[in-house]
Amino acid sequence: MKIVIMGCGKVGHKLAEQLSQEEHDVVVIDQDSEALQTLANNEDVLCIEGNAVSYDVQTEAEVGSADLVVACTDGDELNMLCCLLAKKRGAARTVARVRKPEYYEQLPYIQKELGLSFAINPEWASADAISRVLIFPAANSIEPFAKGRVELMGFLLEEGNPLVGRSLTEIGQRFRFRVLVCAVQRKKEVFIPVGSDVLEAGDRIYLVSSHDELQHFFKEIDRFRSSVRSVMIAGGGKITYYLAKRLLEQGMRVKIIEQNPARCRELCESLPKADIVCGDGSSQDLLLEEGIERVDAFAAMTGLDEINAILSLYAKTQNVSKVVTKVTQLPFTDMLENIGIESLISPKEITANRILRYVRAVSASAGESSVESLCQLIGGRLEALEFIVEQETSFTGIPLKDLKLRPGFLIAYIVREHKQIIPGGNDTIEPRDSVLLVTTHPHVKSLHEMLAQKGDKGV
Repeated sequence: MKIVIMGCGKVGHKLAEQLSQEEHDVVVIDQDSEALQTLANNEDVLCIEGNAVSYDVQTEAEVGSADLVVACTDGDELNMLCCLLAKKRGAARTVARVRKPEYYEQLPYIQKELGLSFAINPEWASADAISRVLIFPAANSIEPFAKGRVELMGFLLEEGNPLVGRSLTEIGQRFRFRVLVCAVQRKKEVFIPVGSDVLEAGDRIYLVSSHDELQHFFKEIDRFRSSVRSVMIAGGGKITYYLAKRLLEQGMRVKIIEQNPARCRELCESLPKADIVCGDGSSQDLLLEEGIERVDAFAAMTGLDEINAILSLYAKTQNVSKVVTKVTQLPFTDMLENIGIESLISPKEITANRILRYVRAVSASAGESSVESLCQLIGGRLEALEFIVEQETSFTGIPLKDLKLRPGFLIAYIVREHKQIIPGGNDTIEPRDSVLLVTTHPHVKSLHEMLAQKGDKGV
């Protein structure tokens, strides 16, 4: 596919990097020559310096022949205008990043009138991700699939956990729950486990099942935590607005600490049920005065990663049971996890993942299986993809034990009409099934890629 990306900020850079590695023909437009040069030095992309709404610049980028145009500049209005002009010039599909709440509430109308194929709000998507881990605080991360009927959950194994020191086979015999351990991160290693693999303290394991079964799992291993009832949020930006609105609707108590008086007034007007405190959220005295040690959860949502990290570590010293941290600089993620900050939210990564999922869906080979959902984990080293099987094909109707899968691929879950299946050897994939595939291989676009071919190692 020919893809034109308008904007070379963090989202545009990450998206260009991923799409280039997937062998798409990528063009990036931005007025920041330094950002373009950094990208061009590392990736096989065409960089054009200039204003993305300029007729001459769009002509140079051949926007009219693009299969997809993604507008992810800093301005909502500019993104929508870029997409409108690109569509009128003949671009097949357009995607816009739209962040302001007033636009987001009108998004269906805006998409229809501007002919947008897809729109993404990073702050709303981030708030959605945070709310899921607050509803299920025992998990570090939760990704929904099959319209919420299936969840992929990240969970850190600590010393004393009854799963530590047991093989997956032993766990299956010892405990009675319908949950699949589909991936393990052990220090710098990421792998799809087999029955003989023994779990170790410090492993981050990824589980897949229904919400109810996952709750049963945590109760069975005595690690279940009740849903959060009170939340303190440091920072009053857009993510905080969307998050607080959602949490209040769920009946939680929300306290927001924001330093800017004008922003505090806006939050008081838009979130009348929230407790808004005007002050420095990085002040230890203020946090203690507002009762940080008494809340069920703390979310560090300021504009600085360093402040968010320090606040999160401090919240842990005050025995706050659930801490969520916003990260904008993606290289910080591994470092923060290593010092004990477990639930990290990156709006840039969430945005890039959502757009990448859309690109995979439209570029996948038609007629056999299509990408419905996609989630990248552990810096892209692990992917979970939900495919809809469109029709009978070479792997349908065959028991899974008779399918030769490539190493690093796992069929983790099957949803068939109203039936949810953790697949065993005698189960089959059928047309119209929703199939969750977990893999350590990047850039998968089709279920056929999981099948071993002659000449593959071990086949």
